[in-house]
Amino acid sequence: MTEPGTQTTHGDDGRARRTYASQDQGEEPPTPTMLEQMGGIPGLLASVIPVIVFVLINSLTSLTPAIWAAVGSAVGIGIWRAVRKQTIQPAVSGIFGVAICAFIAYRTGEARGFFLFGIWASLIYGGAFLISLLVRWPLVGVVWSALNGSGFAWRKVPKARLPYDIATIVWTVFFIARYVVQNQLYDADETGWLGVARIAMGTPLTAIAVLVTIWAVRRSGRILEQTAARQAENEAAAVQGSPAAVVDDAAQNTAADAGRRATPEQ
Repeated sequence: MTEPGTQTTHGDDGRARRTYASQDQGEEPPTPTMLEQMGGIPGLLASVIPVIVFVLINSLTSLTPAIWAAVGSAVGIGIWRAVRKQTIQPAVSGIFGVAICAFIAYRTGEARGFFLFGIWASLIYGGAFLISLLVRWPLVGVVWSALNGSGFAWRKVPKARLPYDIATIVWTVFFIARYVVQNQLYDADETGWLGVARIAMGTPLTAIAVLVTIWAVRRSGRILEQTAARQAENEAAAVQGSPAAVVDDAAQNTAADAGRRATPEQ
């Protein structure tokens, strides 16, 4: 039995959660967090299953069964999430990514080709983040401002831009490191170690970069608020110290003195 004004939902971990319905039906629901948009912890863990399946089946059999097994596992994860009525966006993205990797491996005829798309994607992303730093438009801040429509006021305040610079540097190092390590393993034809590197340098490093991004967004927002408050105080002080304000104060004092003189003493 549920309480009035509440509803029961199931999260990505399958547990039932009770949420309170808003009294104001016009109120917009809260924006999902970045982790929720990625499917939560189960979604992150499920994203590495096709890679594990591919490496395992390829080592036991051959390339073709490994390709079909990886694609099948990605599709299976999507069906499993749909049956449990969980968000399927991460699963659809996963199926699309695995399909591209599988196609490249099929066309190259080599198991290591399964990782080629991710290797070059890391290089492209790393280059984009690096260029954004050089032109002083840190990509983390640009993407965040574009997503929530908050504008780019942080660019005019160096202290507010600094957190976005730091977060962008973290993402740059993350992508470049992935490219360097995995490209070396690709050239050495180490398919098994490529799978290990893909998993080890995937979810754990992404989680660290996401945490730094969250810190950057909050830190930059606080600095902007403090800057706006100081600006308002300075403007108020300037208005009070302006000639017009001085003349007005003098007029008020003169009127008060005249009133006192006009009042007979008791």
